[in-house]
Amino acid sequence: MSSIDIRHAHALPDDKARDAITEVAEKLRERFDVSTRWEGQMLHFTRSGVEGAIELLPGAVRVKAELGFLLSAMKGMVESEIQRVLTEKLG
Repeated sequence: MSSIDIRHAHALPDDKARDAITEVAEKLRERFDVSTRWEGQMLHFTRSGVEGAIELLPGAVRVKAELGFLLSAMKGMVESEIQRVLTEKLG
């Protein structure tokens, strides 16, 4: 197992940040067939080989994920894609 822990600062109001993370969740569902659910300020996502959450913090989001054996080999690519999408959606 391999872990991802990314913190990404943003200047959006809380409601706009939540909307942006909801858009990210939709892309995750379309592209990677993950299941998502909101629990308070945290969006949980899961599928075979990955489990994690995106937490809305004041002025930032934090993405934490545990990658299974097969995805661990692609950890760098997964982290880069997460960073790209966060920058695209949150600035």
